[in-house]
Amino acid sequence: SSPHPSPSPHPSPNPNPNPNPTPNLNPNLVYPLSPAQRLFLTGYAAVGAFLDPRRDDLVAMLGETTGEVALRGLRDRMAADEVGAALLAERPSITAASIEAAGLHGMPEGSFGRAYLDFMEKHGFDADGRAPVRFVADPELAFVMQRYRQVHDFWHVLAALPPSVLGEVALKWFEAVHTGLPMASLAALAGPYGTGMTPAKRQKLLAVYLPWALAAGRESRFLLNVRYEELFAKDLDELRAELNFRPAPKPPEK
Repeated sequence: SSPHPSPSPHPSPNPNPNPNPTPNLNPNLVYPLSPAQRLFLTGYAAVGAFLDPRRDDLVAMLGETTGEVALRGLRDRMAADEVGAALLAERPSITAASIEAAGLHGMPEGSFGRAYLDFMEKHGFDADGRAPVRFVADPELAFVMQRYRQVHDFWHVLAALPPSVLGEVALKWFEAVHTGLPMASLAALAGPYGTGMTPAKRQKLLAVYLPWALAAGRESRFLLNVRYEELFAKDLDELRAELNFRPAPKPPEK
């Protein structure tokens, strides 16, 4: 385990507001939609995400145009939790600057922070790469959506899933069960038939990853009520255990 201190997965709320609150919640960037516009964008995003589940921009658009009821449910679950309520009040943002300030290069092997850093560097990702929220007018719900997007790569690390077509669809199945967001459900249902999903990958998804996602999505602690920014020094396996989160199984070797 890590020689660094191991804070609880639900540390006490930070009394000081985050100096870098979520930057993408500017009301000037929100576009009000008529019912016809919402219907058109939903269809456009759904088709595009079906063809390529790695299109984060279309998946994001789909989430915003279909997810208000689910977002309210997620907000209520956060508001009922000490850490979740603090996150709603502070609205912190996970940015490249905040990740740099966390000093992940100094984290030991096996820690959550080092695993996250390795994941991001291996795949050329940047914490600033998530699309801003554009179609959710309520600022609190917009934060919930933005937080969900910003912790997505943390969930990849917890699940030990790569950002491949198969890995993304498997994680979308987990997210569909865990969050109830319609766009996660649509992406999970469409993903097995999208671009890049070969028959062999589809078989692995159904035989290996789908049973994991259905179980893990129900059993793990509510992952939006976690202040990941304070847990980078924690041993990854210990964090998984405290969150009751089991990583995805490896497919059997043929």
